[in-house]
Amino acid sequence: MGPFSQIANIRHAPRIIGWRVRAALVVLTVAAVATVFFTNRLLTDRFTETTKNRAELRLALYSGNLLSELRQNAIVPQLLARDPTLIGALNSADYQQSTQRLISFVEEIGAANLLLLDIDGRAVAATDRNRLGTNHSADLYFVDALRAAGTVFTTTEREAGGFSFTYSRKIMAGGDVLGVIAVEVDLQKFERAWAGISAAVFVTDSVGQIILATEPRWRGRTEEDALERQTPQSAIERAIRATADWTALPADAYIQGEAVMRLENRIPFRGWRMTSFTTYESVRERVNGVLAIEIMGFAILLALAFYALSRRSASRLALSARESAELRHLNAQLQREVAERKRVQEDLAVAEQTLEQSSKLAALGEMSAAVSHELNQPLAAMKTYLAGARLLLRRNRPDEALVSFGRIDDLIERMGAITRQLKSYARKGQDALSPVDMADALASSLSMMEPQLRQRRVQINRVLPPDPVEVMGDRLRIEQVMVNLLRNAIDATKTVRAPQVDIILSAGETATLTVRDNGPGIADLDALFEPFYTTKQPGDGVGLGLAISSGIVNDLGGRLTARNGQSGGAVFEMQLPVLGEQTDDEDDDQKVEAAE
Repeated sequence: MGPFSQIANIRHAPRIIGWRVRAALVVLTVAAVATVFFTNRLLTDRFTETTKNRAELRLALYSGNLLSELRQNAIVPQLLARDPTLIGALNSADYQQSTQRLISFVEEIGAANLLLLDIDGRAVAATDRNRLGTNHSADLYFVDALRAAGTVFTTTEREAGGFSFTYSRKIMAGGDVLGVIAVEVDLQKFERAWAGISAAVFVTDSVGQIILATEPRWRGRTEEDALERQTPQSAIERAIRATADWTALPADAYIQGEAVMRLENRIPFRGWRMTSFTTYESVRERVNGVLAIEIMGFAILLALAFYALSRRSASRLALSARESAELRHLNAQLQREVAERKRVQEDLAVAEQTLEQSSKLAALGEMSAAVSHELNQPLAAMKTYLAGARLLLRRNRPDEALVSFGRIDDLIERMGAITRQLKSYARKGQDALSPVDMADALASSLSMMEPQLRQRRVQINRVLPPDPVEVMGDRLRIEQVMVNLLRNAIDATKTVRAPQVDIILSAGETATLTVRDNGPGIADLDALFEPFYTTKQPGDGVGLGLAISSGIVNDLGGRLTARNGQSGGAVFEMQLPVLGEQTDDEDDDQKVEAAE
């Protein structure tokens, strides 16, 4: 090879090196663009599906809470239509105690308002005293209730804006219509709860009219009219128009350039539907975070390529420093995005737990009524012991008075235990079950009933087995059931000359406690365990004792039954699983799990 050939090779060498560098850069750029493109499509599909699933879950949760509130209030008119106090007030036109009666019910029920209307539609009793005397003869819930055979539901648009939701039912006695009981359901509390989320939510009725919404100006309109004419600033601010998505998936709509996901869920109640709008903002953040990592990776590869091909150490060091700075910046930005995403997920989890707790506390009113009912017996016993202690102190018999004070202290402890049950329920938890000796629980219950037994001189016959009979449960709640059964037996023997109550405790497949009295028996066994059903005089009870007792026994895995005895009187049986059988079943379950 001659010198000219070497000069020519030297001259062509830079051109060859420059071509190879350019080709490598082109290949790397094409690979980066293709990777980012396909990654964008894949991750967008996946994250969009995740966002949609979360929105569907949230929508299902809201629909379930709304349906639960409607169903909870649907039974109230049927129960109040049977209330003897309200029926008597309509018959006698004496409504002095009716309003107070409704106020005592509304705290237990959790409704917005209760109205008692006479046959002319005049409000004769109401929890809102400002509505007393108002005429409702032209209102749909009054007219429809008179026409219907059962409970009717009515949606009425208010003059001040919004809607009122009312369950109503006519009150009848002896085939005659006396009036109408109306229960207004408070659904606006769900609007207040929805206002704290990042999505827009509204509920439409069967004709497509919006009746509940996070934006007040949407109420009373159709979806199309609400979004085109009423442009709320807080949620959706201008018309929704269909368009292609910024990603591979088609968008449901665009709002001010932001892609919006529209979801709809059918509520199994009168054709209602719930609709929500959720933005793709979270999807963009997550996809951009991954794309930033990929771009960062390609940037590193590009920096390495320049480093290998560069022949100057100064350029190599400068490039390395620049790429390191960019890497640290992207790293910090990625960490901030990850931290922000974690915070949003934690806030969502807290919001879901808060909604679940709100649904649970919705039943707290019913439990409060049960607790107040159970506190009446200890209070009555305390009053009797205090009267006896005062008499003993006057007669200079302090030792015997101390015994009465000790029993009063035990009753106070019992009342404290009942209130602790209520607090435990509100804290999302209940006390653990423990073994309970049925004989000891019965002795404690008889001790509490001692003042009534001594005053009435009721003969108590007890038949107990020689061996202890133990069950797994809550002793306080079991004693509540026993006290309710004993109290009903004593009340049933008021008209008997020689009152007698037989108590039999036996153990077989189940632990059975039988309470038999020699009273007149039970006329209506089918309605015995229904709430607010009672055969006692007004003021002696509201008909919650047996309903509460039946619920307690069912929660403990047993059952409470009632029948009339062959020789007269009523017979109540409380059956609970024996502790030994429960233990054997648990051991068998553990063996099966171990085998699996």
